[in-house]
Amino acid sequence: MSSPRPASRYGDRGFIRPALAPGLIAGVVLFVGIALIGDVGFTYTSWGVAVLALIVLVFAIRGRQWWWLPVFAGVGVLWNPVVPFGFEGPLWLGAQYLAILAFVVAGVLIKVPTGDQGTRR
Repeated sequence: MSSPRPASRYGDRGFIRPALAPGLIAGVVLFVGIALIGDVGFTYTSWGVAVLALIVLVFAIRGRQWWWLPVFAGVGVLWNPVVPFGFEGPLWLGAQYLAILAFVVAGVLIKVPTGDQGTRR
């Protein structure tokens, strides 16, 4: 008897966490970006965060976890470097920490079934 798929060394859980890597990378970018707030280098942080927010948003859609959509759409808009809002001060610093938390939590919680290849059933 042969199984249709080879068994994984770690067991077949039936899902993957595709948002984990971009979520953790975004957390690091945001944390480093705290030191760059108000500097020209923060533009690069904004680009990275906005792109990673849209990547995590796509994985949330694939995982059918709709409650993450407003969170990462908001992060993508607030950190967009094309039309910057020019926030600064303690509220912006707090937003940085909240975004770090959102990215890490979403990276852990967003799961996509392994059989899902992006098609509707």
